[in-house]
Amino acid sequence: MTDPEIQRFSDYLAAERGFSGHTSRAYLRDIAQFCGYLERGPAALASGDSDEAAEPRFDALRRASRNDIRAFLGHLRTLGASPRTAARKLSAIRAAYKFYVRAGIMEENPAQAVRSPKLPRDLPGVLSIPEVTALMEAPDTTTPLGKRDRAILETLYSSGVRCAELAGLTLDSIDLIGGTMVVLGKRKKERIAHLGNWALDALQAYLAARGTLGHPGHRRFFVNARGGPLTTRSVQRVVEKYVRAVLPGRRDVSPHTLRHTFATHMLNGGADLRVVQEMLGHESLSTTQIYTHVSVDRLKEVYRQAHPHA
Repeated sequence: MTDPEIQRFSDYLAAERGFSGHTSRAYLRDIAQFCGYLERGPAALASGDSDEAAEPRFDALRRASRNDIRAFLGHLRTLGASPRTAARKLSAIRAAYKFYVRAGIMEENPAQAVRSPKLPRDLPGVLSIPEVTALMEAPDTTTPLGKRDRAILETLYSSGVRCAELAGLTLDSIDLIGGTMVVLGKRKKERIAHLGNWALDALQAYLAARGTLGHPGHRRFFVNARGGPLTTRSVQRVVEKYVRAVLPGRRDVSPHTLRHTFATHMLNGGADLRVVQEMLGHESLSTTQIYTHVSVDRLKEVYRQAHPHA
């Protein structure tokens, strides 16, 4: 039976924060692992007692101190957890304590003064324009599935939408005349995404063939060969299929790579950073600024190739 106070936090994540079921469960798993550590010590982490079946306990959270949280993060690192993993778990713990303090259930937030692990700044992988061209032209557009796959690739690159956002598109989401889409992003936040002419042509060609794919009786825009809604994992497989075919040396390419590529090519073309932020659906400009580092790398490369004294 779920702890009532934990259930209140879970309801808050879904109702007020707008988290998906997957994200909420991830938060609760991280908190359950912290509770296991509080109740059984470091052995709980080493033995794997805090598995997905474990449930967090509010009594354990209420007794924890700032030093307990720091020790928990330290033991995670000792066991080989990356700084990013430790930071993610701290984020879940912080969210829980912040909720309980705001709700008047607890007086102090022991996680407030705990500093997050310093994260390495990993620059996202980006495709060159010739690589993008090869990828876009890879599907066999004489077949309905080939038309669908071309539309998927063009839409990802043209709009910069996330994989899950693309899979969630409906027939009502896309305005082929106006060249826009209504996208449901993280935390169920809507935004307008824009489509270029190449993507619009590909989408129109796919839409004309959509009815031949299993005669779909639903409103989801992208469908599989049987007419069912296309899943996020299926979109990933589509991208991976054509990457293997035309970019065999690029094993790091995913749907998110096309999102990174969209942002970088926009900035390289002179787009304003805040415009790109809006298009990507980033709440914070600092999230978008990572793409300026990629663009600077490109500028340096051009300088080295073009300047006589470089």
